[in-house]
Amino acid sequence: MSAPTKLPAHSPSCMGCGPENASGLQLEVYRDGDRVFADHSFTTKHSGGPGLAHGGAISAACDDIMGFTLWIAGTPAVTRTLTVKYRRPVPLHVPVRLTACIDEDADHILHIGASGTVDGETYFSATGEFVKVDLMHFARYADTSTVDSFFVNLLRAD
Repeated sequence: MSAPTKLPAHSPSCMGCGPENASGLQLEVYRDGDRVFADHSFTTKHSGGPGLAHGGAISAACDDIMGFTLWIAGTPAVTRTLTVKYRRPVPLHVPVRLTACIDEDADHILHIGASGTVDGETYFSATGEFVKVDLMHFARYADTSTVDSFFVNLLRAD
């Protein structure tokens, strides 16, 4: 079995994984076979209730980790739906293992599942539908040179 591979950020300014976004989560994500994962501790900039991570920050982490399964699917896609089930409060400064995998790849839709665990116990889980798109979807809104090389290479392949 090969070692997990670190994946590049969606873009330098991505709210979930961008290393240049000081207000973001700055997730560092790895691929391990048919799964992706990141170890992350929510900090005071992600505060909700006293001492706890904000539900929106947790939701953003779920959306972003699911977005990394696109490396497995081999296609760009965008979030259509995201449902997060909060099972336990997530304390700040506690390492959370975020994982995601593709549950179903059907025509133009990816069904993706994710979870956040602390010491093997699930604190939250999420499901999402992602719609497959081509890179031109993003080119309508921004300079596509800001997205990672995976998506740029897909455009060149068209």
